[in-house]
Amino acid sequence: MNQKATALAATALLPALAQAQAQKPMNIVYIMSDDHSYQTISAYDNRFINTPNIDWIAQNGVRFTNSFVANSLSGPSRACMLTGKHSHANGFTDNTRTFDGSQQTYPKLLQKAGYQTAIIGKWHLTSDPTGFDYWDILIGQGDYYNPEFIRNGEKVKREGYSTNITTDVALDWLSNKRDKEKPFCLLLHHKAPHRVWNPDTCDLDLFNDKTYPLPATFYDNYEGRLAAQKQEMSIIKDMDVLYDLKMHDKEHEVHSPNPALDKWGRNNYARMNPEQRARWDQHYQPIIEKFKRDKLTGNALAEWKYQRYMHDYLRVIHSLDRNIGRVIDYLRENNLLDNTMIVYTSDQGFYMGEHGWFDKRFMYEESFRTPLVVYLPGAKKHGDINELVQNIDYAPTILELAGLSVPSDIQGRSFLPLLQGKKAKNWRKSLYYHYHEYPAEHSVCKHYGVRTSRYTLIHFYDDIDTWELYDLKRDPEQLHNIYGQPGTEKITRKLKRELWKLQEQYDDPIRFKYPL
Repeated sequence: MNQKATALAATALLPALAQAQAQKPMNIVYIMSDDHSYQTISAYDNRFINTPNIDWIAQNGVRFTNSFVANSLSGPSRACMLTGKHSHANGFTDNTRTFDGSQQTYPKLLQKAGYQTAIIGKWHLTSDPTGFDYWDILIGQGDYYNPEFIRNGEKVKREGYSTNITTDVALDWLSNKRDKEKPFCLLLHHKAPHRVWNPDTCDLDLFNDKTYPLPATFYDNYEGRLAAQKQEMSIIKDMDVLYDLKMHDKEHEVHSPNPALDKWGRNNYARMNPEQRARWDQHYQPIIEKFKRDKLTGNALAEWKYQRYMHDYLRVIHSLDRNIGRVIDYLRENNLLDNTMIVYTSDQGFYMGEHGWFDKRFMYEESFRTPLVVYLPGAKKHGDINELVQNIDYAPTILELAGLSVPSDIQGRSFLPLLQGKKAKNWRKSLYYHYHEYPAEHSVCKHYGVRTSRYTLIHFYDDIDTWELYDLKRDPEQLHNIYGQPGTEKITRKLKRELWKLQEQYDDPIRFKYPL
């Protein structure tokens, strides 16, 4: 065949090649961090930090402005994500449970359909992962420095910083361990920025010149909110200067009210290698010495704690964002961006000093709401998606993207049409939430509730029996509980009916214990 004929033949093949590419199964890279607040992603809020790589996903894809979880706690949230079901339905209601790995999960369904599946990083569901061709998970919460992993059942200790290592292992799997003729689904789960927010040694001096504004609600007195009065997640009272803020002096003159936290913090330091400890000491020693000299008390101590917390937390976020950039670069350099959906989210939201708090658990906005940005190649939709979505929706979305039918027992709903710029008929107008873990760390009472575009109604139960109602339009910071106030009767009745409807829809047995 002459050169002209070859060129004509190639031109004739172009539509067929394009069609074949369009029909090729979509790869999935699902990146999830632990306790990453939407407030500390510059695509959502630019007051604190610049996160260019997470922002790249939003700028080239979509940003969900109303993304929420079903249960704001690490293990339960992960179980909801894997199964597409609320906690009471998947059985992992709190962190004392063991995940039933025999049950249906979306990685299992993808695996049966010919996808290669892998989970790398934090698992936190006690049982061994199932439904994955490759798993390489941190033990329990994992450690920031020189962490131990379990790789397909084999214990492995790796030298370095957890966020870097988790990314290294993921990129190695993408490069060397998968069958490149098959589509893949990679769950890349970072430990960061989970408490106690240990930065990478190369980032220890970042933001030294920054002073962060105190949240307007930092000194909240929790008037009218009994459950908020009972919690133990206060920066002022409960954030430990040794365990959380690393004031481990070599003279042992600084002590924690909790000896176990004191011991844990010093053991964490001991697990570092000499080079890591030297860099750590170079940064923290002057801070420790000044802390001892200043002998802060009262509000001065509380605000010092807040600044230390913010500095370390944001340094951990900087490393996280940098490593997300490494993943995007790999996909770009290996011609995978045109056929890979990238999801970035967190297992829940987090308090950055609002109401004087750190941690999560409550149905209040900062912990209930979670970041979610998605890059979907070829999608017409870019910008914001404002519909109410929840982490039980991830499983059906990914299954539909892969061309699979969504099992009828999955409680979430696919938001793939929203990603594709289509109108989703009869999209939900409300969300259901149920937190189960009490008594436990941080003493957040059990509660369930409903959230609409304007209102949040919560029932705290068992050890207490109280209701809270918030008008998010008039009171976005949720300072004023208006439940029972004159004039709220009609909206309260309407919200209780909606709450009952959701409990019935999701078959939550709590409705029989506390009928409305």
